[in-house]
Amino acid sequence: MRHRNAGFKLGRNTSHRRALLRNLVTSVIVEDRVVTTVAKAKAVRPHIEKMITLGKKGDLHARRQALSFLQTDAAVERLFDEVAKRYRDRNGGYLRITRKGYKGVRQGDGAELVIIELLGAEKQLEVKAQKRADLKAKKRAELEKQLDEQKKDAEAENEGGDKAA
Repeated sequence: MRHRNAGFKLGRNTSHRRALLRNLVTSVIVEDRVVTTVAKAKAVRPHIEKMITLGKKGDLHARRQALSFLQTDAAVERLFDEVAKRYRDRNGGYLRITRKGYKGVRQGDGAELVIIELLGAEKQLEVKAQKRADLKAKKRAELEKQLDEQKKDAEAENEGGDKAA
């Protein structure tokens, strides 16, 4: 019987499980979206909701409680400055867990994958994706420029070598 056995063990001992959950909560708060397994997503949901509730309180005690759980100071800053303000008028339900479908199976062990994301983070994620695309285009343009220069140098050497021969 599982009476009064709340929570998920996730096949780990207590310290490993706590570290895993702390890392996942920190990642979700910093990145807005994380791909993980179904069991981990369901296990981490109450922890993330508690952190956002602490962020909405906004007092010193809540900040210290969040600092004791989250891994980085940057995550605490983002929680209190950005994430909590986003959910100021919302009473719970800050997360969305979406299954990735038939392609959402991990190659190594066949575990079903889900996307756990904060609601309302679409705008921030679009901005991040646009920045990545711009950076990628800039790098591609630099590489093409270098290739053109190398081709010109090679042609100049070939012409110089033909005249000498």
